[in-house]
Amino acid sequence: MTRRTVRGLVPVLLAASALAGCSSDADSGADAKPGKSAAPAVKAAAKGGTVGGAGSGCELPVTFDLAEDWKPKAVEIDPDSELAELGTQGPVTMVCEIDAKPAGQIGFLRVWRAKATTVTPREALKGFVGADENASGAAYKEVTSGGQPLTEVAYTAHSELMDEDRPAHAFALATPEGPVVVHLGGLDADEHEEMLPAYELAKKSVRVG
Repeated sequence: MTRRTVRGLVPVLLAASALAGCSSDADSGADAKPGKSAAPAVKAAAKGGTVGGAGSGCELPVTFDLAEDWKPKAVEIDPDSELAELGTQGPVTMVCEIDAKPAGQIGFLRVWRAKATTVTPREALKGFVGADENASGAAYKEVTSGGQPLTEVAYTAHSELMDEDRPAHAFALATPEGPVVVHLGGLDADEHEEMLPAYELAKKSVRVG
């Protein structure tokens, strides 16, 4: 019988608790050629709100637009909790979950922050993906979206809950308080595809401050 570590259970527990797995794991670390986006050509969703500022649900060192009916909620990690490892992945800690269920999808945009200001966005993103056991085929590229320089990754994540592979996307940017990573998971490949417009909206509109 294969023994699972706590980190190996992260996708299963997150998916089971919210019907949406958020999995990413050790990857090939390939670098794609520079371009506008590592995601498919998908139109951004219509704006339904903004997250990041005071009173927005999650106070962050960045702000970006939310798709209609997506609901943000701040995440506080208790370091003494037995499940504290669920809220950390590599060099970053989860600080915000933006729930797609009110909009009819099953999944989240999750925002993660690195405490170290000396870590670059690419290092934070590679550390995030590399800390998970289920990711493969990661391709990184530097992109400019809405005038904001970002590092983006597209990769494949294996969902233990659904016993299938699905795509995943994330981008990272630098802030004076350290890099921020915004990650899109999903219950399965179909849900991920349906949520990509919300991800593209966040990427297109993200700003520091």
